[in-house]
Amino acid sequence: MKSLFILLGLFCATAVMAANPYDNPDTIFVARDGTGEFRTVNEAVEVCRAFMEYRKVIFVKKGTYKEKVIIPSWLDNIEIVGEDAEQTIITYDDHANIRYEATGKGMGTFRTYTIKIEGNGITLKNLTIENNSARLGQAVALHTEGDRLTFIGCRFLGHQDTVYTGKAGTRLFFNQCYIEGTTDFIFGPSTAWFEDCTIKSKANSYVTAASTPKDIEFGYVFNHCRLIADENVTQVYLGRPWRPYAYTLFMNSEIGGHIKAEGWHNWGNKDNEQTARYLEYNNTGAGANTSGRTTWSRQLTKKEAAAITRERVFTMSSKW
Repeated sequence: MKSLFILLGLFCATAVMAANPYDNPDTIFVARDGTGEFRTVNEAVEVCRAFMEYRKVIFVKKGTYKEKVIIPSWLDNIEIVGEDAEQTIITYDDHANIRYEATGKGMGTFRTYTIKIEGNGITLKNLTIENNSARLGQAVALHTEGDRLTFIGCRFLGHQDTVYTGKAGTRLFFNQCYIEGTTDFIFGPSTAWFEDCTIKSKANSYVTAASTPKDIEFGYVFNHCRLIADENVTQVYLGRPWRPYAYTLFMNSEIGGHIKAEGWHNWGNKDNEQTARYLEYNNTGAGANTSGRTTWSRQLTKKEAAAITRERVFTMSSKW
């Protein structure tokens, strides 16, 4: 009997030692200078338990973290918080035309991300997410596939294809964020609401390239946003449809004079004019004059605009 108790005691001790010490709602600290529990964001993500019932905060101290970060599909309810949005930087420099030696093929757009979020219920706050590649092709900073993702006070820096909202039927909320790029720098099939965000064009090109599926009511909604541009940028379209039925709405926003009078582009395909859902309402600024807009875009009525709320847009398979 004594031997049995000893074995049970050893078993329990081993189980305690083997338990994940980070399996709790306490905050994890990341610091590039070694003053935190981890030196990289990926290391902190790695210790989080799958399918957590509680919210786990990863606090990232000021510094530059050069790494490709993946938040996998089995992680929920993680909040990654930077100490300072401008000084807490996650960066990488892949681009679509990097060649693999073994095959000679290019990397392609969808592998170029700096951070990829596959999990649900993930929040990023006060971070800079940057793709710092040379302008040699598509280069994604943020790639999303999860649902119910929130971005607060973040900066997304890049050139072509900065933010890829990569999965239809997922919901994303960007609040008080800064997003910059050259061509199609907000693109994809997700449903995304941008509230009080600054959108900066760095080249004469296109802001959005939505690919909203036909059966999904809403795609991109920009509300109370500001569209600005570099000084030499004067010929920018609000969007072009990456796929038929693309949905993009700008409302209550300040639109700079860099936006072309016609506003929208059909991507060289007249058929897109029959399906694209391009909408505007109550915008101001030099680029908001609608007298020269394409005949296949539309201005919402006051009643129609009042019905477009975040709750309605985000009520799809479930309320959020």
